[in-house]
Order: sequence, then structure tokens, then C-alpha cells
Amino acid sequence: MGDRANVIVVREDGTHELYRTGWAVGIDLDLLDGPATALAMLPELRQDGWWLDDTMTQGGVLLDLGRQVLLFFAWEGPSTELRHRAATFELIRAAWPGWEVRWLYDGTAELREHVGLDPEYVRCRDADLSPAPFLAPDDEDLARPDPGGVVITVGADRVHVASDAFDHPVREGVSLLDRLADAPGHGVCRLHVNSGIHLDPARRRLGWWSLYSSPQVHRVPELWPGWTVESWQDDWERHVRACGRFSPAPFDAEEAARDAVLAAAGERRVARAAHRAQVTHLRTEPARPQEG
Repeated sequence: MGDRANVIVVREDGTHELYRTGWAVGIDLDLLDGPATALAMLPELRQDGWWLDDTMTQGGVLLDLGRQVLLFFAWEGPSTELRHRAATFELIRAAWPGWEVRWLYDGTAELREHVGLDPEYVRCRDADLSPAPFLAPDDEDLARPDPGGVVITVGADRVHVASDAFDHPVREGVSLLDRLADAPGHGVCRLHVNSGIHLDPARRRLGWWSLYSSPQVHRVPELWPGWTVESWQDDWERHVRACGRFSPAPFDAEEAARDAVLAAAGERRVARAAHRAQVTHLRTEPARPQEG
């Protein structure tokens, strides 16, 4: 597995332990079985004191045992999907009774803040920005039930969709307006995207949201000088109310969504068990004698 995440455990005495896993994609599914199961997984993780930075991490989890606080974020997984996010949080909270469960929008930096460490250590301010390409309405990447993507509405009559596999377009600042001039239009967006931006150039107002973690979100207002910038966090419905041209197709956010998340969690358990068995086999298999 090449996807990486930090897992931090804060013990009752306030000390913390830092682990690393290569199972970041779907790490939210690992939380569905509650704190005891999460703690039981620690021995199979790497404990090396290495904090992943903004460009290296795809997720993170922090368990504060003394204060009973669970913090997490992810770039991929059901918690980042429009159809499944509410059900995922409902299932996690049910599995962690008495715990405060909170999503982190600024990723690893917020994990470090929680344990009293400098967040700047993991922020890559000098990293090159990767502008997201715009997608045409017939792009094959948008044909899936959960295509993701970033819906960008401009005023009351323009709609564009960008890929979500790059930096969130809001981080481009005002230069995004120039790129939008040649972007393919969508008329009305009914896709189950996982982030969005609404621009009101006449009033110089911007609202944006995201279901996945976006590093350095605190810097967005300074990238739009002279604009009023509002972070709507994960409130995609606010975008719907702001612009009638973004209206996701109806979906079942309750029973069907819960069943889908539970099914995905079951598949992940099987995959992790198979991986664990393979690792154990490789560690215990007698070494073969060398020929010659």
C-alpha cells in the first residue's frame, strides 16, 4: 500500500505515540468498530516518529484516551463522498459512545496542534500548486455514481467542474477567474461531487466547501484579497441554496448509504486480514537454502 497516514494515540497521562500506516485510503472505515479495535491494530503499524507533511499524507487519526476525543481526516473514503458522508459519521459516532468525534479540515497540522506541537512543521508552504483541469460534461471521469470533482458556480448562470485529484481550485486565488474564462460549461450540475466553490464576482464574495481535507485552508482568505471569503466546511447544501445550478441528483442518505458503508467496511476487514496473514507467513517462513 502506498497511501500513508499518521495515527496518534494520546495516553491518559498526556503522552502521545506516533504511528504510520500504509492504509490511508478508507481509514475512516477502520473506525467503525470502535476504540478497542482501533487500539488493537496498533502493533501492526510502524512506530517511527515520522510526521507526514501536507504532501505526503492521505489521512490521519488521533485517539485522545484521556479526553475521549477522536480526530480524523482523509482524502478518500466514504467520509469524503456526498452519498455516504452522513452515514459514515453516524456509524462512527455510534461505535464511539461518549467520545467527541471531529473531522479535521487542515489535516496533519491540526493533529500536531492537538498534542501541543508546532503545526508549521508539516505545512509545505513552498510546494508547487497543482491546478486542477476542468472536465467537460461528457468526460468519462464523471460517469461513475460517485465521481467526485469540484463544482464551481459563477454568479447565477455559469457552472464548471474541475477534477478533485489536484489542489482544491480555491487555493489558486483570484487567478482562478482567468482560467474559468475558457472552462467548459455544464449548464446544471447534478453530480455527486465532493467539493465546490460559489463565486459572486459582482459582490466579490466567495463561499467554498469540501468533504475531503485540504491542507492550509487557513490561507484561503489571503489568496483572495478584496474578497469576502466564507468557509462552508462540509455544508454542500449551502452551495445548493446559493446557486440553483448546483443540485445533486437525489440519493438515500440513510438506510442505503449505511448498508453501502458497512459493506465497504466488511471488504476492508477481509483485505486487512489477508494482508496480515501474508505478512505473518513471510515472517515465519523458513529461509530457503541458497543453491550452489
